[in-house]
Amino acid sequence: MQIAIIGNGKMGTAAAAIAQERGHIIQTLIRRAENADGQALTAERLRGVDVAVEFTRPDCVVRNLERLSELGIPTVTGTTGWADELPRVSHWFRQRRGALLHSANFAVGVHLFLRAAREMARAFRGRSEFSDSIEEEHHQSKLDAPSGTALLLQGQLRAEDQDRSFPISSTRLGDALGTHTLSYQGPYETVTLRHATQSRKTFAVGAISAAEWLPGHEGVFTFEQMLFGPS
Repeated sequence: MQIAIIGNGKMGTAAAAIAQERGHIIQTLIRRAENADGQALTAERLRGVDVAVEFTRPDCVVRNLERLSELGIPTVTGTTGWADELPRVSHWFRQRRGALLHSANFAVGVHLFLRAAREMARAFRGRSEFSDSIEEEHHQSKLDAPSGTALLLQGQLRAEDQDRSFPISSTRLGDALGTHTLSYQGPYETVTLRHATQSRKTFAVGAISAAEWLPGHEGVFTFEQMLFGPS
C-alpha cells in the first residue's frame, strides 16, 4: 500500500518505520511546519495514497480530518484531545461515504485491559465498602490530561456502574510511555488492574494494522471494533 503519514512527531515517525518494515511505501510524510491549517493536504500531494495515518496535535487534527475527508482518503488517526468534535468529524466522513478509524490508543493489550476493566466494574457493582480510582501516567510533553485512554476507561466503567464516578488522577513525568491503573480500595485490601506500555512500537504496529484493514470499508470505526467486531 501507499501510505501518507500526517505528522512527523514520535508516533508518526514510529508508524512510518513499521509501515516500511511491513513492505508498504511511504508516499509522503507531511511535517507540522508545512501544514498550517491543513494547507499541505492537497490532491496533488496525496495522489495515489491508499490510506493516511494521522498523528498530530489537538489543535491541528480536526482541520486535517476535514481535508482528508474532502479528498476521499481513508484515514487512521491516533491524535487525542478532540473528542468533543467527533460527531462533526464523523458526519463529514459518513456524508462523503469515506472511512475513518480513530482511537485514543492502538495497543491491543489496552483494549483487552478495557474489556477486563468492564468485567471488574460489574463484579464490584454494589460493593460500597470499596472506593474507586483511575490513575494514568504519561511523558511530560503529552498535551492532554487526562489521557484519551483514561477518559475512555472512565466512560466505559461508568456505563457498567452508574453509582461510581471513577475519578482520574494524571501525572506527566519524564519519558513515561503510558500506564493506566484501575483500583478498588477496601478497608483492608486493594484490588488493581494495570496496563503499562513498554515500547512506542506497540502503538505503531496497531496503527499500521488499522491502516491495512481500513481501505475497502465505509464509515467511522474504532480500533476496538476492528479487533472485536461491532459491540
